[in-house]
Amino acid sequence: MPAPAVGVPQELSARVPVEQRGPGLDRDGVRLLVSRGTEVAHHAFAELPGLLRAGDLLVVNTSPTLAAAVDGRVGHARVVVHFSTRGDDGRWAVELREPDGRGTTRARAEVKGVPRARARQVEGRGCGGLAGTRVRLPGGGRLVLEEPLSARGERLWWARVSGAEVPALLREYGRPIRYSYTERDQPLPVYQTVFALPSADGTGSAEMPSAARPFTARLVAELVSRGVQFAPVTLHTGVASAESHEPPYPERFAVPRASARLINAARAGDGRVVAVGTTAVRAVESAAGADGVVRERAGWTDLVVTPERGVRVVEGLLTGLHEPEASHLLMLEAVAGRAAIDRGYEAAVRGRYLWHEFGDVHLLLP
Repeated sequence: MPAPAVGVPQELSARVPVEQRGPGLDRDGVRLLVSRGTEVAHHAFAELPGLLRAGDLLVVNTSPTLAAAVDGRVGHARVVVHFSTRGDDGRWAVELREPDGRGTTRARAEVKGVPRARARQVEGRGCGGLAGTRVRLPGGGRLVLEEPLSARGERLWWARVSGAEVPALLREYGRPIRYSYTERDQPLPVYQTVFALPSADGTGSAEMPSAARPFTARLVAELVSRGVQFAPVTLHTGVASAESHEPPYPERFAVPRASARLINAARAGDGRVVAVGTTAVRAVESAAGADGVVRERAGWTDLVVTPERGVRVVEGLLTGLHEPEASHLLMLEAVAGRAAIDRGYEAAVRGRYLWHEFGDVHLLLP
């Protein structure tokens, strides 16, 4: 999908959460762009209950956000380890990045032990190290890179950690992954959604399922009182590619039996199935058969939702505003069509909507 023909000015990046922008503001104080086909309307997010109807079903991701960034050292060089995904064999997929001096990170420009020309070559593919690279972690832990996560590139690596349990390491020494458009570090609760539930094995999402961030307990209660239902699913998101907008890697997900029943019942009735976030779309569509019936499923999904593949279950989507180059836009086009995405993004830029995880949101309805 070519990028929408709009540029996103840098000043439209949300630098701090909405509740820190002024007194009396809560998470639901963001703006809500509503697209019905190519028709666009502007609302406050707190008006969402009036935009949905009794019988509609919101599919929400319960994955908690991890404090997934940890400082480390490779030799004498400082690095930042982004813990992405826990594998079935106990290893973790990680990305090694280097501090940029402003409290955030950049892709590593040079790999220890690799000639400079080769280092620049692999850096262009997002390489964060080579097999056998050893990283010293705080508290006496050690991490060793073993093999790339994917043949697509060497940005993410499977790594084995010794001398520490990763969930405990993240709790004690980790901080949420932060990108350069944000103003400062934020405590972990700022990155948790109202739907987040702790997992038994300490795993979660390396990056917040941010479409759900504007929901508050008060707003959820109002939606329920109006007959809107919620179907919880889980998809643990990995580390996004800040530089190259790669398609998503395999991620762990679960669609419980009760949620599958709720989704199927809504589709059989007059309700609309609206996913809260692209992660919820990926989970639900991974559990849907060719017949459009959702069944209880858990495991790994490598599904990439594209316009060619289409969607079998999801009829609407509540999502953040993504960079025009982001692979997420393929999923948005699959749900709503290219014309709706182009029109919505033009309206968002013209209306000075704010981008990224602390920004405004976009509701795509049939």
